[in-house]
Amino acid sequence: VDALERLGPDDRFNVIEFNSSHASLFRNAVPATRSNILMAKGFVQRLNASGGTEMLPALRAALMQRRDPDLLQSGTAVRQVIFITDGAVGNEAELFRAVAEHLGDTRLFTVGIGSAPNSFFMRKAAEVGRGSHTHIGKLDEVGLKMGALFAKLARPAALDIKIDWPAGAEAWPPRVPDLYYGEPLSVTVKLPVNYAQDAITVRGKLGGRDWSRRIGIAGVAGDGESAD
Repeated sequence: VDALERLGPDDRFNVIEFNSSHASLFRNAVPATRSNILMAKGFVQRLNASGGTEMLPALRAALMQRRDPDLLQSGTAVRQVIFITDGAVGNEAELFRAVAEHLGDTRLFTVGIGSAPNSFFMRKAAEVGRGSHTHIGKLDEVGLKMGALFAKLARPAALDIKIDWPAGAEAWPPRVPDLYYGEPLSVTVKLPVNYAQDAITVRGKLGGRDWSRRIGIAGVAGDGESAD
């Protein structure tokens, strides 16, 4: 409900529940109008934790829902999927495959509540999805940690970041996440031993406009070691 109350008039959203089966509130993401938000609040308040934890169909449904072409072309919208569970995560290989096949330009954020969720899968899925993982160990932490996550997601600073590494460089993560206000963004790279330049180019989008900057790396090139 907190997430729904944070939506603005230019946002679009949907809610998908899952247990032994899954159900989507709307066929596709809809505008965050007052009536749609009220309908979604009622849907969320009626949710009842029961049955199994069949994540794959729900994850596919979220990633494969139709995108709004006008929003995508604007360059200012970012599609974010927040995957929340307190159940055990199985069939990891199928879930990873679904993320890799259907992610597209979506960002995937995972939230595991309690001790049951598979933290390895949740972390790795968020890494592949250019998002982040939030672990909530106790129920009394839900409000604080989810509030921090929603506040972060509302303020992306730079999107679609790419770094022009030289041939032979080994960088992690392979797909650079977005940069959010108030948070650092770390990328680790092992440069080739014969790398002689003293700067690299970082590119992305700021406010829907292309942006690039040369960043100096003097003192770390040429030794074949990792640098942040």
